[in-house]
Amino acid sequence: MRTRHREPQTLGEGTLDRMARILAARNIDPSAAPAQELETVSPLEALSAGMPPRYRAAVADHPQVLAWVRTVAEAAVAPNQGARRQVTTGPSLLMAGVVGAGKTHQAYGAVRRLVQSGVGVRWRATTAADLYADLRPRPGADSERELATVSRYPLLIIDDLGAAKASEWVEEVTYRLINRRYNYELPTLITTNLAIRDLRAHLGDRVASRLAQMTTRVEFEQVDRRRHRLAA
Repeated sequence: MRTRHREPQTLGEGTLDRMARILAARNIDPSAAPAQELETVSPLEALSAGMPPRYRAAVADHPQVLAWVRTVAEAAVAPNQGARRQVTTGPSLLMAGVVGAGKTHQAYGAVRRLVQSGVGVRWRATTAADLYADLRPRPGADSERELATVSRYPLLIIDDLGAAKASEWVEEVTYRLINRRYNYELPTLITTNLAIRDLRAHLGDRVASRLAQMTTRVEFEQVDRRRHRLAA
């Protein structure tokens, strides 16, 4: 039998261009060292990279916030044997106090503390105002899909709840989000500048009722720490 000799195949210019575009889209430098030679990024470094610069070194030190961290960490489960434990369900926290009391700092610090304890967490942080902007119906956007995505995050920070102007639409969207997280027992860190007694009037009975059942309420001292630091 005669063996047929096949010439080695070369990649065409179009194929090379497509490969270059794919690598660029994935931020991969084709001349970089192999993956095994790259430095490993720690979970805490990866977390910090996704945080706003102001809160990358945030430390949670409030006793009730630390108690929440311990409870959520203890409830974390491993998806399979030998895997890192992940946050899946747990209690929520409602932190109330004046502007500048340190609520947002404590919220980001709580997430850092979870990761430092060896627990993995898929999370998202947003202000209430940004959340409503993302969910408001508009051409070319699937607001229902976005609401479903936000609702399913294992851990969600909602900053400045109650700061947006009250309306029937805001109340309805807030209720749908909070109710889904309530039903699935997903831990939620909520900060608000409103006094707890004022939440019902601003957010409505349905939202206030769910928050009362799903959260531990933490009232921060009535001191604006930002102004205090500037005056020191």
